[in-house]
Amino acid sequence: MPHKVSLSRLKLTDFRNYASVSLSLDGRHVVLTGDNGAGKTNLMEAVSFLSPGRGLRRATYGDVTRVGATAGFSIFAELDGMDGEVEIGTGVDITDDSISRRLRINGTPAKSADELTDHLRLLWLTPSMDGLFTGGSSERRRFLDRLVLSLDPAHGRRASDFERAMRSRNKLLDERRFDPAWLSGLEQQMASLGIAMAMAREEMLGLLARLIDETHETSPFPAATLELAGFMDGQFSRPAVDLEDDYSAMLAESRYRDAAAGRTLDGPHRADLLVRHRQKQMEASRCSTGEQKALLVGLILAHARLVANLTGHAPILLLDEIAAHLDEGRRAALFDLIDALGGQAFMTGTDCAMFSALGERAQFFTVADGKVFE
Repeated sequence: MPHKVSLSRLKLTDFRNYASVSLSLDGRHVVLTGDNGAGKTNLMEAVSFLSPGRGLRRATYGDVTRVGATAGFSIFAELDGMDGEVEIGTGVDITDDSISRRLRINGTPAKSADELTDHLRLLWLTPSMDGLFTGGSSERRRFLDRLVLSLDPAHGRRASDFERAMRSRNKLLDERRFDPAWLSGLEQQMASLGIAMAMAREEMLGLLARLIDETHETSPFPAATLELAGFMDGQFSRPAVDLEDDYSAMLAESRYRDAAAGRTLDGPHRADLLVRHRQKQMEASRCSTGEQKALLVGLILAHARLVANLTGHAPILLLDEIAAHLDEGRRAALFDLIDALGGQAFMTGTDCAMFSALGERAQFFTVADGKVFE
């Protein structure tokens, strides 16, 4: 069984609609119920800030800070983590001309938010992701990269460095500064980072596909067939150095075309995640809304199992309105699967009765008007 990572305390100050709130947790799953707009998702968003990035809503720090607060928000958590018991504190410092994030681990300033992945891995599923299969490819790439990041913490840094190099190249092309030395240097950097990004995505999808193959017959949720397309399709069995040379040459040959387009037209930033309903042999985008939701739930649970298998530590799951569109039997099966992962899950809903099948496996809290009652 994987080691269980779980929060034992969560304290918020000036976060969203919470002036101040503190939760004492005992390691079981956490169920948050209350009316729409009460602040259930805000609590889960606070937990999501214990990972690199801007949380499950991708909000700006200014938007997260409670209206009327003058000192910025703060989040404090105690948890039994991947490296033992740890205290994590994060928030923002607000000055007249800037807002910057601060992060402390066991009271010591962290060098970067990537250090959070040494202590916990977080996965989430929110109603805003329901349109993942029918929306634009950028949302699927972002979803895919978060899956990769939970297994390979360096992936986020590679992606941001690639974007930075690409912006510099685009600027040179836009200014019609076709200096071969500058452009070649940037293109070689993009090739090294871009191929590493693409291969990390391919590797993760291969591992996930094999796990789905092993478990789909016993799962109450449909299995997904996954494929990457849009960048060097079918070539990733070749050595990385050859792929880098090919991509660098591709960029050099497309300078004038990219200059005319005003952007870089080839690269991992143009890839798309293709998802099919395996049993129906149908593209996910053509499935019903309910089937798409079931596919997404099954995909998240399979990835959580993969993270637990490969790291030895079960991830913390943030599942917003997870039970809203499931019948009683499928809800019970879902809760059993979540519990079998061996980790801690935070779940929200408007009706406490929807979570009755969890029984004593969860702590139940009522959320109302910026306050939380057990």
